Amino acid sequence: MKKYAVILAGGEGKRAGGEMPKQFVKLLGIPLLWWSVRAFHEEDPETEITLVMHPGFFDDWDVIWSELSEADREIPVRLVCGGRDRTHSVLNGIMELPDGLDALIAVHDAARPMVDKDTIRRTWECAADKGTAVPCVPEVNSLRLLVDGGDSQPVNRERIMVVQTPQTFRADILHKAYACVKEGVAYTDDASLVQQAGFHVSLCEGNPANIKVTAPADFKIAKALL
Repeated sequence: MKKYAVILAGGEGKRAGGEMPKQFVKLLGIPLLWWSVRAFHEEDPETEITLVMHPGFFDDWDVIWSELSEADREIPVRLVCGGRDRTHSVLNGIMELPDGLDALIAVHDAARPMVDKDTIRRTWECAADKGTAVPCVPEVNSLRLLVDGGDSQPVNRERIMVVQTPQTFRADILHKAYACVKEGVAYTDDASLVQQAGFHVSLCEGNPANIKVTAPADFKIAKALL
């Protein structure tokens, strides 16, 4: 099956601090978003990669791309304008991609630069077999649920899974799901929208190291892991 990766790098990354969007901040000399591009390309050089980015950052990206190594600049990447939120950015990213039964689309957040080839491969395989694939890891923290009156109660963490990306789907399923977007509803991931559209969401093994870089301290963790 033909494979397509849509890497979302359109946010402003304000929570991470700093003067530039976090997806452009360099980790070990490489822009944060490019670690994900490398991972998908190394897993399978035939995977077609789309970068979704806020149009206001295109000029910045031109400069950053020019500073990549010659080998990195040879990786084919399609650049697409991001939308007003994550959902519409994904819509823009998949608009020109096939919607048939013989293609897979992986949607990945550039803020997860530690994604590894094995995790990517598992999502391809699961989606090819079941139509959908969402990598998850078990929750290891103790959890409490806030309830009315300012009280809280414990949550059984054995039934809680932490969701990661890439979330990978057969192309026809993802296109049908995004045709069902409800205005005013916030979708934090693609699996929520796919499930809302009536499709079963299949979970597969994630990687605890595949963390999301959000706060300034996360950059130190990411550098150590990389």
